[in-house]
Amino acid sequence: MADPSDRPAYGFGTRAIHAASTPAPVDQIPQSIPIYQSATFSASDSAELGDILSDRERGFAYARIDNPTAHAMATVVAGLEGAEAGFAMGSGMAAIHGAVVSLVSAGDRIVSTNAVYGSTRNLFTHVLARFGVTTTFVDPTDHAAVEAALAAGARVLYLETISNPTIVVADLPALVELAHRHGTLVVVDNTFASPYLFRPLDHGADLVIESATKWLGGHSDVIAGVVSGRQELIDGVRALETDIGAIVAPFSAFLVLRGIQTLHVRMDRHSQSALTMARFLEGQDAVRAVYYPGLASHPQALVAQRLLRAGGGMLAFDLGDRRAASAFLDALRLPPRTASLGAVQTMAVHPPSTTHRQFSDAELAEAGIPPGLVRVSVGLEDAEDLIADVAAGLAAARSAVPA
Repeated sequence: MADPSDRPAYGFGTRAIHAASTPAPVDQIPQSIPIYQSATFSASDSAELGDILSDRERGFAYARIDNPTAHAMATVVAGLEGAEAGFAMGSGMAAIHGAVVSLVSAGDRIVSTNAVYGSTRNLFTHVLARFGVTTTFVDPTDHAAVEAALAAGARVLYLETISNPTIVVADLPALVELAHRHGTLVVVDNTFASPYLFRPLDHGADLVIESATKWLGGHSDVIAGVVSGRQELIDGVRALETDIGAIVAPFSAFLVLRGIQTLHVRMDRHSQSALTMARFLEGQDAVRAVYYPGLASHPQALVAQRLLRAGGGMLAFDLGDRRAASAFLDALRLPPRTASLGAVQTMAVHPPSTTHRQFSDAELAEAGIPPGLVRVSVGLEDAEDLIADVAAGLAAARSAVPA
């Protein structure tokens, strides 16, 4: 509409409101994607507004449904994943919920990797179960067990590229082939790897999820998620989101886009430092086992070499029991006391009491999560400083457990 600020016939309030909400025309291309901090977008007429809201015409009308900054984030991530389309959501869990719930109905069954993120397992076993969706958990490295579970009938095979927190590396091409042979769709949480290290869609996965809170954002200052895949499947995610209202905020989308610009540089450094730490840990008597895809000792080392660009920034190791793990973590000086991952700061946690607190002792054992497991997201600090800090933590762990 015309700017009413120069029309004396309008009152002060009218002129102030409309003048202060009219964007300035910009003929040049901005070098950063703008933050469209607007809840609504106006159409040229009522017919166009109806067409946009009914998806008969491309455009934006209401930011709960879509927003230009959120759309830009989804498009960028989809391109990095090699996908036809993507949809950005308010968190990684929102993306997991959107991807899975867009595919299942009452009576359907999910086959899931057993060492799955705690909130994901809770979603499957407590939330979706209330609506008649059942879940069978399997060891993704036991392909015979996976196939047996699929043969019993399943709508979705849910996998993590690198399992949280056990760092199991799934043989995605083989598992996708098994699933599709049984008419099952494959949904992959690729958060631990990021699209820089691995692209599940290139190997036949149907939908891929990223918690953009982690490596994509990279700085512990944003909560966001994204689902990518074929257009018709993303249309289903978008239709679901329209009614559940899990769209990412514009400023959050902007922060993710800013983080993505340095993803490749950061992931190379994360991987280098994590390998250095993993090699150090392998030589320590207080450590029972080290799990890192870049080590020759990793149970899926050959799979990791075949599929991953590098080992990534996530590793885990077993200190034997909870007392040792607690003493180790409390002695660290560099990592903050927090439970996230994928940031420039190193983060170390005890999964049984934090990220996987939803698991019972039996479920922890079934998932291969020992009571003394420590998970580390290796940051960008100087590697020698991290190693010195870890060494001090191991000394505390030894002292905590009587000989």
